[in-house]
Amino acid sequence: MFAAAVEAASPAVCVPEHLPEPPKGKTVVIGAGKAGGAMAKAVEDHWDGPLEGLVVTRYAHGLPTEKIEVIEAGHPVPDSAGREAATRILKMVGGLTEDDLVLCLISGGGSALLAMPAEGVSLEDKQAINKALLRSGATIGEMNSVRKHLSAVKGGRLAMAAAPAKVVSLMISDVPNDDPSIIASGPTVADPSSGADAIAILKKYDIDIPDNVLAVLQDEANETPKPGDPRLASVENIMIATPQDSLEAAAKVAEEAGYTPMILSNCIEGEASDVALVHAGIARQVAEFGQPTKAPCVLISGGETTVTVKGNGRGGRNAEFLLALTVALDGHEGIYALAADTDGIDGTEDNAGAILTPDSLERAAEKGVSAKDYLADNNGYNFFSAIGDLVVTGPTRTNVNDFRAILVDKP
Repeated sequence: MFAAAVEAASPAVCVPEHLPEPPKGKTVVIGAGKAGGAMAKAVEDHWDGPLEGLVVTRYAHGLPTEKIEVIEAGHPVPDSAGREAATRILKMVGGLTEDDLVLCLISGGGSALLAMPAEGVSLEDKQAINKALLRSGATIGEMNSVRKHLSAVKGGRLAMAAAPAKVVSLMISDVPNDDPSIIASGPTVADPSSGADAIAILKKYDIDIPDNVLAVLQDEANETPKPGDPRLASVENIMIATPQDSLEAAAKVAEEAGYTPMILSNCIEGEASDVALVHAGIARQVAEFGQPTKAPCVLISGGETTVTVKGNGRGGRNAEFLLALTVALDGHEGIYALAADTDGIDGTEDNAGAILTPDSLERAAEKGVSAKDYLADNNGYNFFSAIGDLVVTGPTRTNVNDFRAILVDKP
């Protein structure tokens, strides 16, 4: 099921059918995200005509290309390689005409990878604020609202720089509700949020705001372009893969295997451990009462949970979710689960996620590992590593957010 979910969002599958017609002038391909290398290759393999360009992706996510240069940079914390790539991309789209086409390839992770700070903000400022946001429990929408207002390219600014050329953005969604202004912080999308919103978010999570950063956020001259801005009139943003597409692909696999699929939602947010409690409750209701559907079935969900880090352990939001689910189910017979990130990386670790079986707690106890203690320490990675149940795929070169499946077998 997980493999089917990932394959449905593969750039080789979803890019070709959405390519625009070649322009009268030249074609410049730019982009950022974990799928960037695979998207660039898909464009090269199916483009009829000359093209040039530059795409930035995460380290170890690149692919060999001939005409579109692929640069690797830091994620989730931006680095100087991302700053250099963003600077070159911004320069590349300048001076174009109405006859030219900018083909922009956008996917999750692009926000950190396209790292060109706004004037008055240093890369170190962005790194510090980004790290604090990642540990705070802030939603992806909140994080990207801040990122837009500390950037010279996000929040529609990249498309504004490309005017009057036509801009077509092909987007792979990794955000709840597929909001194009949030994916990679919307470099080609008008921004409905404001600098004041960014300040409020930082204050909400008690994140320190240096004086120079505060000055940038308060300066109306640094505001992002808003919906209806005429400078974005020649921009077309196309969603080519979404979490819902991937959940439906997984549901088909379940159905073919004789399990009734129930897609709970493609856009679940909230603390990973809280979301796990809700999923555990539904799974128990199915197993014990045949409601809201009878076993055998699979409960499927997507979205992007958060983790407010309080411990010193290792693990991303999928390991956190699954460990909380393990505790909540307490070895319930006949219930199995998988939680993994479709990009192949759970947080900053080398795993995509992990697997839960009815005997996970028993096997952990044999090794002297306490699920409750590890959960309190945000140590999901080491828990599932200890019992050999990490899911390790390596980079998938796409990203449609988290995938969760809870299988409830017949009694």
